[in-house]
Amino acid sequence: MSAFGRRSGSGGAGSRPAFGVARPMQSVGTPIDAGTQFPSLDTLPGAEPGSEIPLSDAMTRLADRQAASGEAGSNKPEGFEASVHKIKEQVLPRLLERVDPEAAATLTKDELAEEFRPIIGEVLADLKITLNRREQFALEKVLVDELLGLGPLEELLADPLITDIMVNGPNQVYIEKKGRLTIAPVVFRDEEHLFQIAQRIVSKVGRRVDQTTPLADARLADGSRVNVIVPPLSLRGTAISIRKFSAKPITLDMMASGGSMSTKMATALKIAGASRFNIIISGGTGSGKTTMLNALSKMIDPGERVITIEDAAELRLQQPHWLPLETRPPNLEGKGAITIRDLVVNALRMRPDRIILGEIRGPECFDMLAAMNTGHDGSMCTLHSNSPREALARMENMVLMSDIKVPKEAISRQIADSVDLIIQVKRLRDGSRRITNITEVIGMEGPVIVTQELFKFEFMDEGSDGMIQGEYRAMGLRPYTLDKARQFGFDQPYLESCL
Repeated sequence: MSAFGRRSGSGGAGSRPAFGVARPMQSVGTPIDAGTQFPSLDTLPGAEPGSEIPLSDAMTRLADRQAASGEAGSNKPEGFEASVHKIKEQVLPRLLERVDPEAAATLTKDELAEEFRPIIGEVLADLKITLNRREQFALEKVLVDELLGLGPLEELLADPLITDIMVNGPNQVYIEKKGRLTIAPVVFRDEEHLFQIAQRIVSKVGRRVDQTTPLADARLADGSRVNVIVPPLSLRGTAISIRKFSAKPITLDMMASGGSMSTKMATALKIAGASRFNIIISGGTGSGKTTMLNALSKMIDPGERVITIEDAAELRLQQPHWLPLETRPPNLEGKGAITIRDLVVNALRMRPDRIILGEIRGPECFDMLAAMNTGHDGSMCTLHSNSPREALARMENMVLMSDIKVPKEAISRQIADSVDLIIQVKRLRDGSRRITNITEVIGMEGPVIVTQELFKFEFMDEGSDGMIQGEYRAMGLRPYTLDKARQFGFDQPYLESCL
């Protein structure tokens, strides 16, 4: 008898093989050829032996991706644009010799163009360059943009279809249109030219960028968000990232008609905004969190006092009683910084009805929760996370970052008592931005925060054009926040939208 409880023997035809000895797999009856038993990757199940089926479309796309060249990262101006820029390089130095920069800075772009027209004609005559009317008009615009605007970036900022501009050094500029990244036919003269444009952007909002402070957040006159990073941190030269915002305010109805959410979801969010729900908007970078926050703010009563707090002011509320606050970076000595937390604490003394934070990413989360829980119903904020459940965990971690000696269970209870709704926004791989979850925070069950999902986006397929196909589903649950909606008279439409 062996240690495994079997009798030892020589092992006949029907005996079990010794431990570690492999035998080929056999079917019942006749043996199977190894080629058919383990088919090659080029053939698919169900194919006739010997006939090969081509690789699937997915595998073809993978092969194309691998073979794609990385040399498509430069796209310099050509043709008409290139000739105008070439002439600009010759005209600009002579033009500056005949213009007083201080006087030019006091004029608007249109006034400056009128003043420049005869001077440009003289310079072109000196250089013996003849231009037609179209070329001269284009040259005037380029020169005015160079002196008063942001140089090559001006034409990109003027395009309403462009949502993001990414400058990766003087020779490479990418833009985002309809969620797709493409390279722009725009370049800068050199690194010094690009650095001057970056300085011009940040100096308008009282900030600076140089080797001692190589990072800066700023905003443009239209509210577009700007981030600048310069050498030595950026190895390819000055990098500028501009997140543009639509000149026309986007509403929840526009988002519903554009496919970002269903009509029922839009109705529920309108009621949530009007009924002063405490709302967290969660999502990744570029997913549309600020756009959603702006759209929700349209539902705030005009009689309420609203205070917004941001690192770089980019929210555009349409309420009459709105006071925007902005943080301040430290000075050259490293002193004088005013953080978001400082502004939240101060805002509580300013008699706000609602406090709206552009983004929470640190200890200010604790003060925001305290505001939501102490008479500032209807407060809203955004944070980075990939799901509603992860958003709750991130909020717990951010409160722990504030070094407040409070048990984790007490923190979880405060979050559960303060937050009513979590809206999850996501940018899908086809470039579309969608509301993927609307989740309600119910309360605590032991040490766990209990939530229930009211709406969800269900992925179904990908179309032949690469667009994501799916449907928005109401989960059919009675909302826990129905009593809060009832106080404002919206309980019946709120219930109907969720069922």
